[in-house]
Amino acid sequence: MGRLRTITRRSFLVGSVAIGGAVAFGTYRAFAPSENPNEENLASGSATFNPWVVIDSDKITLIATHADKGQGVQSAQAALIAEELDVELDQVEISFGVPSAAYANGGMGDAMAGIPLYEYNASVERTRGFVNGALRAVLPMMATGGSSAMPDVFDKLRNAGATARETLKLAASQVSGVPVDQLKTAKGAVILPDGSELSYTSLAGTAAEIEPVRFVQLRQPSEWRILGKSHGRTDMLPKCTGTLEYGIDFEIENMVHATVKTNPNKGAAMKSFDAAEARQMRGIQDVFEITNGVAVIANNTWRAIKAANTISFEWEKPSYPLEQAEHWKVLEEAIGKEEHLNAEAREVGDVETAEGTEVKGDYRSPYVAHAPLEPLTATILVTDDRVDIWTGHQVQQMVETVVAEISGVDAENVHLHNMFIGGSFGHRLEFDYIRQAAEIATKLKGTPVKLTYSREEDFAQDFPRHITIGRGIGKHKDGKVVSMNVDICGASVMASQMGRMGMNLPMPDTQLHEGAWDYPMLNLNNNRVRSFRVNNLAPTSSWRSVGAAPNVFIYDTMLDETIHAAGADPMLERIRLMGHGQSVKVLETAAEMCSWNGHKVGPNTGRGVAYGFSFGVPVATVVQVTNTPAGIKLDEVWVAADVGVVIDPNNLDNLATGGTVFGLGHAINCEITYADGVAQQENYYDHEAMRIWQCPPIHFKALENMEKVRGFGEPPVPPAAPALGNAIFAATGQRLREMPFNKFVDFV
Repeated sequence: MGRLRTITRRSFLVGSVAIGGAVAFGTYRAFAPSENPNEENLASGSATFNPWVVIDSDKITLIATHADKGQGVQSAQAALIAEELDVELDQVEISFGVPSAAYANGGMGDAMAGIPLYEYNASVERTRGFVNGALRAVLPMMATGGSSAMPDVFDKLRNAGATARETLKLAASQVSGVPVDQLKTAKGAVILPDGSELSYTSLAGTAAEIEPVRFVQLRQPSEWRILGKSHGRTDMLPKCTGTLEYGIDFEIENMVHATVKTNPNKGAAMKSFDAAEARQMRGIQDVFEITNGVAVIANNTWRAIKAANTISFEWEKPSYPLEQAEHWKVLEEAIGKEEHLNAEAREVGDVETAEGTEVKGDYRSPYVAHAPLEPLTATILVTDDRVDIWTGHQVQQMVETVVAEISGVDAENVHLHNMFIGGSFGHRLEFDYIRQAAEIATKLKGTPVKLTYSREEDFAQDFPRHITIGRGIGKHKDGKVVSMNVDICGASVMASQMGRMGMNLPMPDTQLHEGAWDYPMLNLNNNRVRSFRVNNLAPTSSWRSVGAAPNVFIYDTMLDETIHAAGADPMLERIRLMGHGQSVKVLETAAEMCSWNGHKVGPNTGRGVAYGFSFGVPVATVVQVTNTPAGIKLDEVWVAADVGVVIDPNNLDNLATGGTVFGLGHAINCEITYADGVAQQENYYDHEAMRIWQCPPIHFKALENMEKVRGFGEPPVPPAAPALGNAIFAATGQRLREMPFNKFVDFV
């Protein structure tokens, strides 16, 4: 059986330390003890109880460090602290904090604790794409990605809240003379036996002077007030009223506006440019060369973009193939070739000699853009001895490092003010716009610069999801699937992403087989998954669920073809093959939700089921479609998943719905293709997400059988595409082996 490198699990230590007259305690990583960043500039009479809780005389601040890209993680982090601190969410302010090693992502670190493939159990940490990718080299690092936020903070934020609560009770006991065991807490106050209250804010100064409580017992789920219930996201009101400030909304006095045009032949240089017309346009203050392109400086963004569009360029050509057909040809020639072998990721039994009738298929997953609603943007002020940058990013500490290198200002004097992000899907793991903003602002030292990409530049410069080809041979005998042999060939997303960070990938890229090699069909006696790697295609980046999205499409579609050829039931055969108890339950739950057994669909109607395992979460998706005279209509979708622990049922349902819509829409409509080295798709009109009127009702049920809490921003995405393709086959008899599906069928 193939093995990937096993790396020892990082552990956590609950401890405390007194710093500078205030108190700092909570959950600390044993391998990376860090000072409390809240200590700096702490006001007199205030207490910072740990890196996540600060109480002043007039307010309580909770630090929610993971970047919020729309997934609701800021609210979830605050809820974890508030649950044990005994405060209500409307009593607190929430801050993203400052970049600090104190906020290193232990969820990613835990993912390095690999276990043998056959041991599918609740302790598995499955964010391998980031572990073996760009972020692995910089751990411990404050970063958000790989659906790791909840695994990272679930224990340590509750500990932070609980230790702060118990220390505040000590402070109340000291002030009131009442023994601690007679004190209670609720709604931001310590309650004395006579019913009188001492607010946390009034106790902050006293709490800062006493020895903190070192160990606490966390509350059981049966005692939770906030967690496990739909508590309402703290960002909902400002979003609904248009008052939430994203990076693109930020303004500062005397700032200028910038946009850029850089070589759309990604990675190639600029030969020359002519900006004579642009320089004469209204509001244009300057046009100058930057790395691989030009920057346009104006008194507003719209004028900068209009002027940039008048500039003529002569570009160098890229190192990758110029035409899309050549990209596919590179993969076709490499798949199955020993010299391109990335990993023999899984090998059980003997797929070559297994007896059975063969089913063969080739599958394609295209380049796909990230295309978040908020274009890349950052505001930056560079002076001789300090830099401030306001933007939303997922790797906060590295932003400061990158800006320091470009500006020449020491890293400790570079300050990132992280902000809400209007969608990312992996886009905000990149540093191109950060580098450009720093380069421009360094040339305009002393002047705040707001860089904003046009939508077209955002598409042109995006590093899309990597391209893949799959080739499978399934075998069936006596009405059962007896063998699966799947090869997957793609461009290495991790090598590409790490290369732009100045690093290399000294091991196989696990994203080239993630989602296929770990499909837990432990009752299948013959199963092989191999991945093959090419390095000379267009540069790529992590896209929501990274390798799992294309690979689950390949593997599950091949499996579905083999099941149908065997004459077996698609749901029951998957359940029979599955050897992972929680995954079996997820499939059974999806079957119950849609009444799979015994439900008769109408004429020209079909149902498809698909299963995906990514980031530690088993997900089963069932899609029902009808083949109408005008095209395929999506009727209904059912999704079941095991997330270990539900933090907020409503937000989890939103993630399930959003991820499913994301997966379906991209499977139907989206691809990036290259012509003469340049991405042909320029905007949403030719990279179209699912329309509201196309979106079917989506039903979701969460299970909590896995031992640990899991992140859920990405796992709903991978099974959506194969479930839709399998449903279309059931309704029409037409098997779709390539995305986007609208190249082969119409949709209504």
